[in-house]
Amino acid sequence: MVAYPNPPLDEIHFAQVEGNDDIGDLWEAAKIAEVKPGTIRVWVTRGKIAPILDGEAGQYFHLPTIRRAAEGGAKHRPADPAANSRGPHAHAA
Repeated sequence: MVAYPNPPLDEIHFAQVEGNDDIGDLWEAAKIAEVKPGTIRVWVTRGKIAPILDGEAGQYFHLPTIRRAAEGGAKHRPADPAANSRGPHAHAA
């Protein structure tokens, strides 16, 4: 479960039909959040956000969700506090 979930896909689809620019690639997501693209990747890995599309053409994000996540700052804590980009740590006995 991500901290900042995307709206249902059918709602995102209708936003695109109406000409709304709510979907962006990794670089657009980073620009909206005012962070580096690597930070967006870290947010995905840690469960803060999730891409709406993830495939050969790259990852695409719901930009209003990215804005909410950026405004939330660093208050998000992963479900496993011992987990980081290197994986879970062994606890000392």
